Amino acid sequence: MDTATPDFEAFTAAVNEAYARLSPQQRLIAQYVLEHPDEFALGTAASVAEAASVQPSALVRFANAVGYAGFSELQQVFQARLLHRAGSYRERIGAMPARVERSDGVLHQFIEEGVDDLRQLQHNVRSADLDAAAELIRRAGRVHVLAQRRAFPVAAYLAYALGQLDLKVQMLDGIGGMLAESLRQIDAGELLVVASFKNYSPQVIEAAAGANGRGLDVVAITDDALSPLRASARVCFELGQGPGAAFRSLVAPLCLAQALVVRAGQKLLQKPPKRASKAAAPRGRSNGGRR
Repeated sequence: MDTATPDFEAFTAAVNEAYARLSPQQRLIAQYVLEHPDEFALGTAASVAEAASVQPSALVRFANAVGYAGFSELQQVFQARLLHRAGSYRERIGAMPARVERSDGVLHQFIEEGVDDLRQLQHNVRSADLDAAAELIRRAGRVHVLAQRRAFPVAAYLAYALGQLDLKVQMLDGIGGMLAESLRQIDAGELLVVASFKNYSPQVIEAAAGANGRGLDVVAITDDALSPLRASARVCFELGQGPGAAFRSLVAPLCLAQALVVRAGQKLLQKPPKRASKAAAPRGRSNGGRR
């Protein structure tokens, strides 16, 4: 089980390295297999090809393009990943190396992994993107933040910290099944900030796509260039976190969120946003176009 993770990491690294050389169809296949890894692991070449809307031969060419002999060899990587990821938290802990059985070993492992994630963050995030996202926050009439599952703490921190800048902030939690209704009430001139990592939250992906389709600005915090959030985001932060660790760290996403808040605060000090007058009409729904 320990060998499954490096194999899958090697595949994602190979896809990222070859991405610029892949044909448009092969890029779609790459996106499909990373969004549906379990289906790829368990399906036949014919069923996967049908689901991805390609011919089975296209799957073989894709496998060749990223360094595998064919569909079967690539599928074995996904099958090993499925076996590795299927374990419960107790099973994952039991599979950890003996060197981390002591409490200091556990702490040191997570410190090392967090430092590695921060190095990737420093390498992958461009200052121009940080400035662009901070400017979108500064100009927005209201900032809406959405994340689920593992990424939820990122949204919670952004909602709290942006509120401390006296910005209008709305955290979308979907309590009572009201997420779709909350999303429909985002007006033109407002901003949606989303965060999601493998395995991506379908509701967050749909929310970002829907907001983008209405012409609203979206800022996304995600893991890599093949994230399904990328297509919907005006600014997309790709942190470069691999799927390998049994317990993936939130050090890098929270560090980025903190930097984003501080940069937005700096911009507010330089040029405060224009506030609507008290005589302005009440907020209403709008499907306004992109600014």
